[in-house]
Amino acid sequence: MAPPTAIDIEGVTDTEAIVLPDPLTLNGVSARRAKAGKLVAGTAAFTSSDFFKGSSNTWKPKAKRWDHYLSVESRSRQPSSLKGAAKFLNNPGLISLGGGLPCAEYFPIEELTVKVPSPPHFSEQETKESGTVLKAGKYDVSGGHSAYDLSIALNYGLGTGSAQMIRFVTEHTEIVCNPPYGDWQCALTVGSTHALDQTFRIFCERGDYVLSEEYTFASAVETALPLGIKFVGIKMDAEGLLAEDMDELLTNWDAQARGSRKPRVLYTVPSGQNPTGATQSKSRRHAIYKVAQKHDIYILEDEPYYFLQMQPYTGPNAPPVPPPASNDEFLKALIPTYLSMDTDGRVLRMDSFSKVIAPGTRVGWITASEQIIERYVRHNECSVQNPSGISQLVLYKLLDESWGHGGYLQWLINLRLEYTKRRDVLLTACEKYLPKEIVSWDPPAAGMFLWLKINWTLHPASSSKSITAIEEEIFLAAIAQGVLVSRGSWFSADRSDFTPTDMFFRATFAAATGEKMAEAIERFGVAVRECFGLE
Repeated sequence: MAPPTAIDIEGVTDTEAIVLPDPLTLNGVSARRAKAGKLVAGTAAFTSSDFFKGSSNTWKPKAKRWDHYLSVESRSRQPSSLKGAAKFLNNPGLISLGGGLPCAEYFPIEELTVKVPSPPHFSEQETKESGTVLKAGKYDVSGGHSAYDLSIALNYGLGTGSAQMIRFVTEHTEIVCNPPYGDWQCALTVGSTHALDQTFRIFCERGDYVLSEEYTFASAVETALPLGIKFVGIKMDAEGLLAEDMDELLTNWDAQARGSRKPRVLYTVPSGQNPTGATQSKSRRHAIYKVAQKHDIYILEDEPYYFLQMQPYTGPNAPPVPPPASNDEFLKALIPTYLSMDTDGRVLRMDSFSKVIAPGTRVGWITASEQIIERYVRHNECSVQNPSGISQLVLYKLLDESWGHGGYLQWLINLRLEYTKRRDVLLTACEKYLPKEIVSWDPPAAGMFLWLKINWTLHPASSSKSITAIEEEIFLAAIAQGVLVSRGSWFSADRSDFTPTDMFFRATFAAATGEKMAEAIERFGVAVRECFGLE
């Protein structure tokens, strides 16, 4: 769908017409690393994505500056004196008595071993039978066995995260997104929710509004509220956020009536949106980006489900679409990211290993312009510092030393196919057990959620009971039948005086077995029929 003419902007470069250098390829990683030589990064080693990006980034334009958008808190943050001294640790012959880095001989962990799948054999049974055992020792680096070991991982690190993991996520980001401006960088995060908390603090003051989909990730709203930040929802359709509604809202923003200045930040989950499961098309993302340029909006691109883009849904009895035949075909099948079209440097992208490796790793990363990453790292230095060293080491062993970028993409293809199967099981159960005159849905193209719309006006008491009372009735009836589904009102962006006109419930296909999912939907169908007086 072409961007609506009402939001066309004169003088703004069409991002689709920009000629970018060829993106980094899997083969290109090996060649680049060979040219750079052995990675030497010891305890609390200073690092930056600039060490690992391709030379083509040097002639790309620089990102827009955001000084005028930085909060008072963010502008007040100064570099850590102690962390800043770490840059001298690599000086030959230096004896450090400066930092409080404990001696590694007192770390009571001598080695760690983990058993992981060997691509392309990813099933639990195959891993048990033929998986690869990875070992991390305390002094592997000095012994010449690895670029990362327990003596480094168990000690303090810098706010960017370890050089070893920064190298991997920088290369991965360049392969997938190839940002069109030159001074982009990455920094590790303790998961995306904490990254979001810090980002709100960078860009927002108390009393500000943040734009988002009208139904959005509940924890994002709940993270913002104690900071004095409110959400204002933008209308959605099957593709998610509507660019024209965003433009209209911003164009007609009444600061006096709202009691707040015009929003500066958009928070969006473009792929497999939580809770609706909607996925923005390429054209929709371009349209939203144009509106952001027009109103100078900074975009927070939260993409935990980006690589959970599934095979097209073909229906309960139709043959499946063939899976991607190669890593390259998989990458080409992915919808372009906001970061990949960000000519201004107005996007902060949040990636996470939570949904594609394991939530307990508590490791993700952000990508943004050098200026914003610097502010983010200043915040890290006096809060979380960096993600768990053990988690970083395990991920490094798995992703870099064992799988490499190619193996990681094979794993992501495997997840694509597994989640496709799960989605299809849930949709088949919905077709079989739910009353279609009451319940409707759009098959999700990504993520792990199905958004069920309830025609509550057909409820026998719709003229006397409120929509929220009927929602609660259905929710409790489902609990009584032995199934938990999430109430749509829990995900409302506006927590003040919002009264819904539509009713939704969210079901996930991520956790239960196929048999249990089908049984749960059958139980939910019984609850709905009971509430609506259907037999």
